[in-house]
Amino acid sequence: MDYLIKNGRIADKNGCYEADLIIKNGKITYIGDGLDATGLEVIDAAGCYVLPGFIDTHTHFDLNTGSAVTADNFDTGTRAAILGGTTSILDFATQERDGTLSEALVQWQRKAEIAHCNYGFHMAIARWDKQTEAEMADMTREGVTSYKMYMVYDALRVDDGSLYAALKAAKQYGALIGVHCENWDTLLRITEEVKARGILGPEGHPLSRPNDIEAEAVARYMRLAKLAGAPAYVVHLSTHEGLEEALRARKRGQEVYLETCPQYLFLDDERYLDADGAKFVMSPPLRKPADNKALMAACASGDIDTIGTDHCSFTMAQKLAAGDFSKIPNGGAGVRWRGELMYTYGVLAGRMNMQRFSALMSGNAASLFGMAGRGRIAKDCAADVVIWDGSVSRTISDTDGQHNCDNTPFNGMEVKGGAKHVFLNGELVVYNGELIAENRGRYIRRRAHGKLR
Repeated sequence: MDYLIKNGRIADKNGCYEADLIIKNGKITYIGDGLDATGLEVIDAAGCYVLPGFIDTHTHFDLNTGSAVTADNFDTGTRAAILGGTTSILDFATQERDGTLSEALVQWQRKAEIAHCNYGFHMAIARWDKQTEAEMADMTREGVTSYKMYMVYDALRVDDGSLYAALKAAKQYGALIGVHCENWDTLLRITEEVKARGILGPEGHPLSRPNDIEAEAVARYMRLAKLAGAPAYVVHLSTHEGLEEALRARKRGQEVYLETCPQYLFLDDERYLDADGAKFVMSPPLRKPADNKALMAACASGDIDTIGTDHCSFTMAQKLAAGDFSKIPNGGAGVRWRGELMYTYGVLAGRMNMQRFSALMSGNAASLFGMAGRGRIAKDCAADVVIWDGSVSRTISDTDGQHNCDNTPFNGMEVKGGAKHVFLNGELVVYNGELIAENRGRYIRRRAHGKLR
C-alpha cells in the first residue's frame, strides 16, 4: 500500500517545516503541499511531527555474558524499539576469543531474523591478530563498517597495541571503531578496596568506577587514535571529565565522535541507595548531577553526536542473586523510552529544538554509520517514518515497555510525546501505538562511515 501523510510538521537534522509527503514502493517520493491523494491511503498527521525513524546506535539483544543471558532477544527487544519509534538498531555481534568475525556475524544474523525493526551490526573484536585483520575485508563486503573494542572485561578487553593496530587497519576500510573506555586494571584494584571496607551493595558500584577511570581511558584512546591517524568514537560517554578529554582531542584537530545514553543524562548515583538499587548497576555507572548537566549541554550544543540506549536487560532475580555489586549483571532496559525521554527533558525542557532532537535520534547516526537513504525526510529516502504525537503523556513503569524485562531504570519518570504511527521500509507497522505488522525488520548493509564535522 502507498500513503499520503498530510498536515504534519516535518523535522529532521536539516530543518523543520510544514509539508505533506507521499510514500510509494518503500520510499518517500514526493514532499510538498496539495499533493494528490488518488490511490493513496491518507494518514492525517495534524498536530504531530513527521520524523525520520529513530536509530539506536547501541543495543545488546540475546547476549550471553558467560554468567547471565539477557532478558531480551531480537523479538522482544525490537518490539519495544519499534513501539518507541526506533526503526533501526545497531547491535553488537561479538567475536569469541577463539572464534572469527565471520562466525559471529552468522550467529547474530540468525538471532536477528525475527526482528520487528531494521538492524545492523557493530562487530565486537575480542582478539586482534592477522586473521581478524584479514576478515575486515569480508566484513566490508557484508556491509559491516563499524567495530567495537573493549578496554574492560577479561573475555573481551584488548591491549593498547592491539587497539592502535586495529584503528590503523579499520581506517583503510573506511570503518569506525567505538571503544568502551575504562581503566580495567585500576578499577579492579579500587573494587577490592571498596569491598574491603565492607561495601557489597549496589552503592559500591559507582565507588569502584570513579569518573577518572573513564576520563583516563578516553584520554588514552584519543592519543592512540591520533598515533594511528584514525577517527575515534566513544560509546556511552558518562562523565564531564571524559567529555573534556574528547573535546581536547578535537581541538588538536582529531576526528572524534561521541555517544551518550539517556541514563547518563537523567539519572544520578543517588539511585544506588534505592531499595531496588541493583537495577541501576550498569557500566559505566550512573554519575553525579554535574555530569548529567554537562552531557546534556553537550547534546544541545552538538558536541555529543548520537544517543544510544545500551539496552542490556536483566531481570531483578538475576540482579539480586549476586549479593555483591561486582557480580551483578551490568545493564538496563531502555530501548523503548529513548524518544520520550529526549523529547520531554530535551525539547520540552527548552534544552534543544526539534531539529537537534532529530539529529541526535536519527540523522547523525545514519550519516556517521553509512546508513544511506535513512535518517532524513527527503525525496528518494527510505520510508522509515515516525508520526510523533507530542500531546500524549504517561508515567514510565517497570512493566509497560513491551520488553521482556521486569524492570527499567526509568520507572516512575513522567514523559510526554510518543510514536503514534510508524512506517518501516514504507509499510505501516505501528498504528495508534499498536504493532500491527510483525517481523518486518531487514538487515541494513552499510557503507563507509561519514563525517559529521
